[in-house]
This record gives sequence, C-alpha cells and structure tokens, in this order.
Amino acid sequence: MTADREETPTADAAGPAANSPAETVEALKALLDEERQKSQSFYASWQRAAADYQNFKRRVEEDRGEATRFANAALVINLLPIVDDFERAFTNIDPAVAGLNWVDGVRAIQTKMQHLLEFMGVTEIAADGEAFDPALHEAISQAPGEEGRIIAVAQKGYRLGDRVVRPAMVVVGSGQQPQPEQRAG
Repeated sequence: MTADREETPTADAAGPAANSPAETVEALKALLDEERQKSQSFYASWQRAAADYQNFKRRVEEDRGEATRFANAALVINLLPIVDDFERAFTNIDPAVAGLNWVDGVRAIQTKMQHLLEFMGVTEIAADGEAFDPALHEAISQAPGEEGRIIAVAQKGYRLGDRVVRPAMVVVGSGQQPQPEQRAG
C-alpha cells in the first residue's frame, strides 16, 4: 500500500520566479496604472451618483412645493365664491337689520375669511380704473369710456403669491365718449 502524497509545486523555469526585477517592476507599474484607472472610474461614478442624488432631492423638494401650491390654489378657488357671496350680502343688506347682532356676527365671519386668505398669500387684483391687462383681467364687455381702461368690475380677481387664481371680470372702455343722460321733460 502506498500512501498518496501531496506534491508541492515547484518553481517552473517560465514562472514568476524566473522574471527579472525590471520585468517585475514593469508588471507592478502596469497593475498600479490599471488599479488607478479603476479607482478614477469608481470616483467619477460616485461623483455622478452624488450629483444625481442632489438633483433628485432638489426635484423632490420642488415637486413637494408645487403640490402644496396646487393644493392651496384649489382651496382658494373653492373659497372665493363664498367670499363673493359675503360681499354681495353686505352690499345689499337692508338698513333695518344692519345693526342686529347676528349681522355683526356674520360680518365677523367674513372678516375672518378675508384674514385667512391674506394669511395664505391671496391678494386682490387691482382693477377699477386700471389699464386692461389680459394676464390679470378678463374682459366681459365694452362700454363707452377711455379706451383700454377698466370702467367697471363685475367680479374681483385674486392672486395666490404671483400666480393668478382667478382673473378679474371687467368691463373695458371702448374709446367712445359716454352719452350724457337726457332727462325726460
């Protein structure tokens, strides 16, 4: 019976032990250059990934801000008809009930609503007597008066920040002189 013996490898004449020191240095330099290129490639990839991540964070913040602005605009658009109703109610209030407590209470609610809109950044668009601006105003008709000037406001317009959420509906002057009213005699 013979036991299997492990054979130890011997240095081959063509193996690394036979390389000259100059060849070994050149091989190591080539290996170092290869590793440097890999390292630079990894570093450049990391920089791109870091930049992409920063851009992603910025886009997420912009999207979040835009979603908030959109939600606020939707809320404001839905509140404006209520504000209009309050204004119409107090414009046409009967003097006999004007001093009653419940009327004052409703007026206080209107004031709170206006303060809420102001807090949200809602501002009224100036219209009466202003020059017509199609970015801010919606002309619903023309009437005698100074051309290009707003002579009447049918419905107030509002902005949320610098964005128009509802243009003012206006009557614009046609450039014709108003006719003097004739009295029936």
